[in-house]
Amino acid sequence: MKNIFRLVALIVMLVGFGGISEAQQPKKIPRIGFLGSATLATSPARREAFRQGLRELGYMEGQNVLIEYRHAEGKFDRLPDLAAELVRLKVDVIVAAGGIQAIWAAKNATKTIPIVVTGAGDPVGEGLIASLARPGGNITGLSLGGYELYGKRLELLKETVPKVSRVAFFWHRSTPAVPSYLKEARASAQALGLKIQSLEVPSPNDFEGVFRAAAKGGAHALTVSIHPVFIGNRNRILDFAAKNRLPAIYYATEFVEDGGLMSYGPDFLDNYRRAAIYVDKILKGAKPADLPVEQPTKFELVINLKAAKQIGLTIPPEVLMRADKVIR
Repeated sequence: MKNIFRLVALIVMLVGFGGISEAQQPKKIPRIGFLGSATLATSPARREAFRQGLRELGYMEGQNVLIEYRHAEGKFDRLPDLAAELVRLKVDVIVAAGGIQAIWAAKNATKTIPIVVTGAGDPVGEGLIASLARPGGNITGLSLGGYELYGKRLELLKETVPKVSRVAFFWHRSTPAVPSYLKEARASAQALGLKIQSLEVPSPNDFEGVFRAAAKGGAHALTVSIHPVFIGNRNRILDFAAKNRLPAIYYATEFVEDGGLMSYGPDFLDNYRRAAIYVDKILKGAKPADLPVEQPTKFELVINLKAAKQIGLTIPPEVLMRADKVIR
């Protein structure tokens, strides 16, 4: 009988040690890959908005979550290698930030690791997902709204500067949606009595030539397409617009905060914050195929009165009253 008790005690003790050993196993810390097209310094507020979104959900970087940052520094041909590097690191999810180029690089690098996009212009039309409601595959996240925003910007520009008649439109060919948004811009311009001067910017080295073409073509105003090459080189564009006294409307508030006249578009910081919600759901077991892609619900009109004064422009009161933010 004593032997039986001893055997039972030994078993209980071994089971206890096994439980302690199991409890002492370090918990796996999730790892997020953050893939950006531009430089780290291009828009630090966006990266911080994503990190803030994670903190609001209880994730503290370096403590219970790790983030692997990879930035292409504006050299888009580096994106496939950077995406492949994140795949080799076996990250749990990839956040594709900074344009369609980063999204496609991530998509081509993996069919299994979930991908959260911070903003795609037309994710269905560009072949990224099956539908907004049921994306399918391994991509989900947030969109930037439809092509009608290009027409809305031209409308705001015309309201702000009624005499404008010719608008230089900078675009980059690496965006698959170029034909669609050029078509929208031209249709809107025609309805507003405007002429679009379509100017491709193949690379950052081509800005000076494009600037000369815009000036020679008699542009009265300026707008740009959504692309990392423009946000990454915004100071060059802003200098050109100021020196030539060109009223301009952009797609992101960073342009206006750095001295541009006005911007209208989705709240990019809100998109980056909300991307953290998708990451959280995926880390907790949700499949990207089942997470609907969100359309933006927040749009901002930002106006810089200092920039207006610099080019001798008075913003009409009716436009100023609609601004969500005014820089004085």
